[in-house]
Amino acid sequence: MANGPDGAAGLPFHASPTVRARETPAKHKAGRVKGVGDLFDGYGETARGLTKVAFDEMVGLGGSTRSPYAGVASSLSLMGPEDVSARATRLARAFMDQGVTFDLDGEERPFPLDVVPRIFTADEWDLVSTGVAQRVRALEAFLADVYGGARIVSDGLIPHEVVTSSPGFVRAAFGLTPPNGVRIHVAGIDVIRDEDGEFRVLEDNVRSPSGVSYVLANRAAMARVLPELFWGQPIQMVTDYPAHLVHALRRAAPTGVQDPTVVVLTPGVHNSAFYEHALLARLMGVHLVEGRDLVCHGTEVFLRTTEGEVPVHVIYRRIDDDYLDPLQFRPESLVGCPGVVNAARAGRVTITNGVGNGVADDKLVYAYVPAMIKYYLGEDPILRNVETMHLQDDSVRSDALRRRDELVFKRVDGSGGKGLVIGSAASGAELDQLAREVEHDPRQWIAQRTVALSTSPTWVDNTMVRRHVDLRPFAVNDGENVWVLPGGLTRVALDEGGLVVNSSQGGGSKDTWVVGGGPAAPVLPPRQQALLSAGPPMDAGPGEDSENRNQQQQQQQ
Repeated sequence: MANGPDGAAGLPFHASPTVRARETPAKHKAGRVKGVGDLFDGYGETARGLTKVAFDEMVGLGGSTRSPYAGVASSLSLMGPEDVSARATRLARAFMDQGVTFDLDGEERPFPLDVVPRIFTADEWDLVSTGVAQRVRALEAFLADVYGGARIVSDGLIPHEVVTSSPGFVRAAFGLTPPNGVRIHVAGIDVIRDEDGEFRVLEDNVRSPSGVSYVLANRAAMARVLPELFWGQPIQMVTDYPAHLVHALRRAAPTGVQDPTVVVLTPGVHNSAFYEHALLARLMGVHLVEGRDLVCHGTEVFLRTTEGEVPVHVIYRRIDDDYLDPLQFRPESLVGCPGVVNAARAGRVTITNGVGNGVADDKLVYAYVPAMIKYYLGEDPILRNVETMHLQDDSVRSDALRRRDELVFKRVDGSGGKGLVIGSAASGAELDQLAREVEHDPRQWIAQRTVALSTSPTWVDNTMVRRHVDLRPFAVNDGENVWVLPGGLTRVALDEGGLVVNSSQGGGSKDTWVVGGGPAAPVLPPRQQALLSAGPPMDAGPGEDSENRNQQQQQQQ
């Protein structure tokens, strides 16, 4: 098999999941988890297949609880199953009251938030955040290069056709030079933990990554409904994310603008992520606008208000490139603003994230990011990729399709769990259809080995079970520093053995803690153990966002 761009093609793909299950020792001992009580009795006993061989976030070899989880596991065990189930119900009700919902099969549902947080030590988070920041800097350099001199192409590190054939490559982005050189103001880099507990990057999201509103909502809901878990824990705060974001957006303003007007551009209330758009605009103290609220006069952009037109300097757009400007892209778009791209090209307004960033989201381009890090930064990658197969190579494609029941196939522009085929979970007919599609247009697909995502204890049907999780850390780039929100969004596949964590596919989330090592919320002293079982569980009640409770808002990852 030919080597792929990450230099690792071939090696991991010759072991099927069944073989790996025999060769890889279990990462924890099923049964009674030591020192945390009856709630965790039998934890992991029913695990099989990839779940059985996955790294478990809470339980180590021999059944011992990893130190960051000891206090949380003990507190949950002291509550007992009935109380834990009651708290889970209150979490769901709190989200429904605040409009933190999503649409699944036509039904409005609260986004599931698990009662067990995912916890990182300061050292673990330092590794993740440093690796994410490194990756953002490399992708920033790549975007400036491919929409400029394209040195990386002429030097032979990435083929010209890989870049120009990408669905996210936008020729209209040539000449759009950001005032402070930043195209990736916000990034969501999806990170997983493999069977050996190593953090790896699964994919990059640098167009309009969503989900940070869940991070903020999760923390607030958990603190209200399960305050016992927080006692004695030096948990790093997440509430300063809006301040970091608005700071980065203001620094992106056109040259010479001292007090920029920033707006959040949304497609409207029917968009699945409208809750997030509204929340971020409110927390940043900026206008939430639709395309019809903006107007271009020449190369100037203005916001229509009841008091007249106001100049706009920075547009944090949550609209795809195709719908941003009907003069440049899809002429039938009704959610964009005609002329905004020309205004950005003239340097009169800044569009964030940058137009054309989708080429860096391409899952085939992803395979070249380790080489980009070495090329642009002169550093070794801190976080490795998952081994990826380049299916335009005839021999690689033939080998991948022969073993398509063992691999994961992804469309290069897929998102939200769409365009994803997990070979071991697909039917024969689905695999045959996949083979036809790959043979017809191999550029639109990649293949990866099936990774047993790490598992975390999750409360499902009144039982503590192992479920697979991933992580989306959010990075904010202000042109001088890349700041990574401590914790990010942990998504969990709620179905037994499931590997698809997206909310649109029935997944849920967890509050994600980084314990120690940075600015933390005030630490309450541990409560006396005898008090843990006293009194009924706290009722979350309606959230502070009472004005949003009746909105039918959804959010899809």
